Amino acid sequence: MAIRQPVVSVLGHVDHGKTKLLDRIRGTSVQAREAGAITQHIGATEVPVDHIYKVCAQLIGKKRFDVPGLLFIDTPGHHSFVTLRARGGSLADLAVLVIDIREGLMPQTIESIRILRQYKTPFVIALNKVDTIQGWSSVDGRPFVLSEREQQAHTMEAFNEKMYKIIARLAEEGISADRYDRIDDFTKAVALVPISAKEGEGIPDLLLVLIGLAQRFLEQRLDKGEGEGAGKGTILEVKEEKGLGKTLDMILYSGTLRAGDTVAIGTRSAPLVTRVKAILKPKPLDEIRDPRDRFDSVKVLAAAAGVKISCQSTDGVIAGAPIRVVKGPGDPAVSEIGEETSIKIDVQDKGITIKADAIGSLEALAFEAKAAGIPIRKHGIGDITRRDIVEAAYGDKGNQVILGFNVAVSKDAEAEMLNHSLRVMTDQIVYKLVEDYKEWLDESKRKLDTDKRAEFPFPAKFKILPDCIFRVSKPAIVGVRVLSGRLRIGQPLILADGKDGGRIKSIHAGEDALKEAKQGDEVAIGIDGVTAGRQVKEGDVLYVSLIASSLKQLAAMGLTDDERMVMEEVMAIMRREDPFWGM
Repeated sequence: MAIRQPVVSVLGHVDHGKTKLLDRIRGTSVQAREAGAITQHIGATEVPVDHIYKVCAQLIGKKRFDVPGLLFIDTPGHHSFVTLRARGGSLADLAVLVIDIREGLMPQTIESIRILRQYKTPFVIALNKVDTIQGWSSVDGRPFVLSEREQQAHTMEAFNEKMYKIIARLAEEGISADRYDRIDDFTKAVALVPISAKEGEGIPDLLLVLIGLAQRFLEQRLDKGEGEGAGKGTILEVKEEKGLGKTLDMILYSGTLRAGDTVAIGTRSAPLVTRVKAILKPKPLDEIRDPRDRFDSVKVLAAAAGVKISCQSTDGVIAGAPIRVVKGPGDPAVSEIGEETSIKIDVQDKGITIKADAIGSLEALAFEAKAAGIPIRKHGIGDITRRDIVEAAYGDKGNQVILGFNVAVSKDAEAEMLNHSLRVMTDQIVYKLVEDYKEWLDESKRKLDTDKRAEFPFPAKFKILPDCIFRVSKPAIVGVRVLSGRLRIGQPLILADGKDGGRIKSIHAGEDALKEAKQGDEVAIGIDGVTAGRQVKEGDVLYVSLIASSLKQLAAMGLTDDERMVMEEVMAIMRREDPFWGM
């Protein structure tokens, strides 16, 4: 039975050569026309099997495959693979993770690995830029297994050193990988294919591995028999096209789509039911994002394919939304679209706000936040707006935070931020955003603790060290060891017998003046109001004097075990004179 071509997503860290790789496969120059040579939008390219036979001729000879070709999706370096959803899972049947052999695993490489694992997407690694290794001799389009034989020994030593370093880093991430030509069981190890996207070396090996894996392991998934009938797809992007108005770039991953079909498409609210006016298909080896030739207008389209469609209405359609061919508004598939588009994120009464550019990426951010124990109160798709700022600002203290993945902050929102004390954090890497938030939260807690300790005295005690009386009065300067808690300038002191112990005027460590000294520190302190040798002596233990009315607040402020013990000791001292002190 005929099988459809697999959808292959290309992902990896920015500038590691994803678009350059596809340019080499299809013979285009999309990268050169991108702003800053960085991919700005998701693209799709159909690579027919005849082209693969031509490129791989030196490796496969007369061998032929049932797979009709490969449909590549090029994701921007800043764009999450999870935008590309299908039936709640990954749209891609296979993925190529591009890694620069010089730089190894970078933040977006690690994020890509996490996402591929989350969606259980099989992938291969294209180890790019082998031509940059000193002494490497390149021949345009040559297979790597042939190129390797022509390199000098010292060049291959340098190559192997870099490759094994990357293999070791992959092992740290839980990935067992090896060169594709050394793997016996592709279900147990990830194939690593050395390539040069610039020179074309290794491209035949990569295409052969991809189509071989598709043929061997994905045949049931690609069986077109299951996909015949009503078309099913995923919206990549919503664009404004000159002469066409708003268009939808989409991947049809199952079934058939016809011009004139009624379709249901996911939106931010109820599914949109509209009609397809035109289907515009790029020519083979051309790019849906930036075609060299005019699109072909087609009446009928079979999966899998990347196309641009024009509909009667596109109101509210969002990237990552499902699209289905339906019989009309009452079709059961319409409610299924609503269910699939509904964002399934656990929310709590107290928590932060999260925003993302698409359904999949919002769910990815929520997934990472939940794993990190971060509560979510509100979520949404699209840029951060003034309303988001206002709602987050009036949340409970400590959760006045918005995390935005791959979204911008509107000008109105920026202006509104000046009126509130809240934190807005944006990033283009999901796990980095979560890590930055956790770092900020830890720092905020430390600052809050410091601020609280400045409001009134906290439990602390110290001991005057032997032979460490440096000045007897005005102020007395003595060497001490902090036994528990923290000493701060201005704190009042009491002696173990409950008498006044003066007040801390200064804290020094050598020549350095300090604001505080913590448990275990040995410092010199200046004490006003006492005379060393009279009220205080070597070996004396002194306490920070606590305020009776603050004891309940102190008990609720997360004291350490040592600090609680000191507080109880101070209470015992003070209650010798006043049995009801602090009650």
